[in-house]
Amino acid sequence: MRDKSSATVATTVTADRVIGLTLGALGVLAFSMSLPATRVAVQELDPWFVAFGRAVGAALLAWAYLRFTGAPRPTRSQWRRLPIVALGVVVGFPLFTSLALTTQTSAHGAVVITVLPAMTAVFAVLRAGERPPLLFGVASVGGLVAVLAFLITSGAVRGALSAADLFLLAAVVLCGLGYAEGGALARELGGARTICWALLLSLPVTLLITLVAASAHPPRADAAAWSAFGYLTAISMFLGFFAWYAGLARGGIAQVGQIQLAQPVLTLLWSALLLGETVTPASIGAALVVLACVVLIQRTRSARATDQDATAHAVHRTLPAPCAGAAPGARHSRERPTTPINP
Repeated sequence: MRDKSSATVATTVTADRVIGLTLGALGVLAFSMSLPATRVAVQELDPWFVAFGRAVGAALLAWAYLRFTGAPRPTRSQWRRLPIVALGVVVGFPLFTSLALTTQTSAHGAVVITVLPAMTAVFAVLRAGERPPLLFGVASVGGLVAVLAFLITSGAVRGALSAADLFLLAAVVLCGLGYAEGGALARELGGARTICWALLLSLPVTLLITLVAASAHPPRADAAAWSAFGYLTAISMFLGFFAWYAGLARGGIAQVGQIQLAQPVLTLLWSALLLGETVTPASIGAALVVLACVVLIQRTRSARATDQDATAHAVHRTLPAPCAGAAPGARHSRERPTTPINP
């Protein structure tokens, strides 16, 4: 019976990892068009309006979702952690990328956000207590170097460090913090409720700044800019986080976060389609190298999970049997209960 129980645990861990990777990939796909869409939007609209107006629109969607699902309110400890999520993904990343992309291209922005997976992994250690293995770090650096080499040789990097680069670096740091904290909190709240409550918590600030920006520079734009703004509101700021935070919670923040290594290449693809930028054949080779690094990262995760399952199974076999007369299904006191992960 214990062998079957251990097998069930191992199967559950594997299933959670697969689901986490799938959800994480969907989140990255949604976010990969954020920079091109922002670039299109800020050409016609004030960057402060783009950054905070999309958060206001997403907050309205969040309110409707929470009302429709009857979601319970966060606990006191969860309320204390939500401002960190809001600072990173509701305020920090949208604001600083909007300011940067008024003067820089989305391809240039893709260079800087290449370090986002590494930043997410750092905050996963600092905020979520994760301890990735050494091979994980080697594979992560390999993917980072591959993407940077591709972007540099393709001409995406030009000139010295500018104010726009500093804005992008600030966006990366704050976004990594928001991803890690949100992924950890999503284990308790679920991915959808985590971003929804963060949006509602930020609403007094985002609404005020949106009104001030709109009064200073009345929003007037063409259909393309408003379409880009709509994408940023509904997908980048709302639905994308449903999949992303749920994926981080299920598959591990550091490991799933490395799927972002594919995001710069995808961003260049969207930049070519939306903005007419040239995509060289080297992008295919870079994408394959990045994919290989992501696969290696996930193999380190799989190997580590297998070792942990084997250790847990061995410990489980050495535990004494429950006392005679114990209630059916009762477990020994030395066994650890598992913590469910909300979807």
